[in-house]
Amino acid sequence: MPPVIRDDPYASYNFQVIVTNVSDDGVAVSGSFAEASGLELEIPPIEYRTGSEDITVRKVPGLKKFTNITLKRGITGHVGFWNWVVEALNGKVRRTSGSIVLLDENRQEAMRWNFDRGWPTKYTGPTLSAAKNEIAMETLVLAVEKLEIDA
Repeated sequence: MPPVIRDDPYASYNFQVIVTNVSDDGVAVSGSFAEASGLELEIPPIEYRTGSEDITVRKVPGLKKFTNITLKRGITGHVGFWNWVVEALNGKVRRTSGSIVLLDENRQEAMRWNFDRGWPTKYTGPTLSAAKNEIAMETLVLAVEKLEIDA
């Protein structure tokens, strides 16, 4: 399929998060998240210089680094992700794959970021306050070992 050429960029609010094999029955969990961030990778350069060269520094590619993915959502009572965190707390880190899918105006897939070997590394519960009129939000941070774009 040839890539779609657009004049207008996609809206950042129209996305879906899919994480496979999180629930006990092995079914993919699709979450309605308010925010997904951390779609980053880096290949830092390694600088070196041999003694026989002038003062020029050479640069070669270093190790690939993938940033943790942070997911935020309103608490709904669904405990699939929480159970995954509890497993990790109990020493059973279950690594899994998943995707963050950017959707177009018609809710059709426009781009997809696939991650691999992800596991929960941090959970933050909501800040509760009787003085505010806000949604109770939870945050889940996933360590990932691979990130690819599927456009």
